[in-house]
Amino acid sequence: MRAPEGSRRAVLLLLPALLPVLVVVGSALVSAVLLSLGLTPLVGVPRLSLDAWRAAAPDLGTSIRLSLAIAAGATVVASAVGLALALATTAAVRRSRLLATLSALTIPVPHLVGAAGMGLLLADAGFLPRLLGIAPGDWPALVGGRWWIAVGAEYAWKESAFIALVVAGVLSTRAASYAETAALLGAGRWARFRHVTLPLAASALASAAAVCFVYTLGSYEVAALLGRPYPEPLPVIAVRLFTSIDLAARPQAAAVAVTTSVLGLVVVLASLRFLRRLAAEQ
Repeated sequence: MRAPEGSRRAVLLLLPALLPVLVVVGSALVSAVLLSLGLTPLVGVPRLSLDAWRAAAPDLGTSIRLSLAIAAGATVVASAVGLALALATTAAVRRSRLLATLSALTIPVPHLVGAAGMGLLLADAGFLPRLLGIAPGDWPALVGGRWWIAVGAEYAWKESAFIALVVAGVLSTRAASYAETAALLGAGRWARFRHVTLPLAASALASAAAVCFVYTLGSYEVAALLGRPYPEPLPVIAVRLFTSIDLAARPQAAAVAVTTSVLGLVVVLASLRFLRRLAAEQ
């Protein structure tokens, strides 16, 4: 069965931007796989081996669960806040423009700067406990604590603005007319949100949430600055092993990086399947 002419044209238009990304990412991933299997060692003779995977295995399980938990928690909070911001910024009031401008200001802020600011805000001797007059000993361990609160808060704060921007772009062009029609037919505010606004925003919200999840899963700097020393998320382990003075740790770093990439790919494929099902239902 031949693909529609429109689909083939869309693929051709995407190729100039897609090919460089596929070449760079594909080459890096293949290189990491070969290194983790001992086929491109820095020293010694190439030999197929699973030694790097065996060495990294004791920490992989805990790190995978931790990375998934951080990404899931931050994505849920960012999605809820982003959806609320999108609804507020598309409201027909003057204040919505100011809110849209203020929420968009966080997008160009680098995560490294955001992590430093979140640490200065939430640390036991930071700005917030000083403002509230709470002694450092009585302040909960939000930075470097057991529950990775500061890490999740930074990701949720930054990514909520991105999600709000994506969802607001969809709602601003389509939601108003449908909501007005539903209101004329007697639908209340909750009914309009449930049956009109939410279905219209679902695809954009799911796409932005998937991007947020994958980015958080593979991000390093925030967890390294605001997290606890052990256990470590997957990106932190990979960077630590890769920058180790022991060159024998490089294959282990590659094994951790490949694991992170596979998890991200699984999330992307699951998201695409969900979006196709959502589009079919609509």
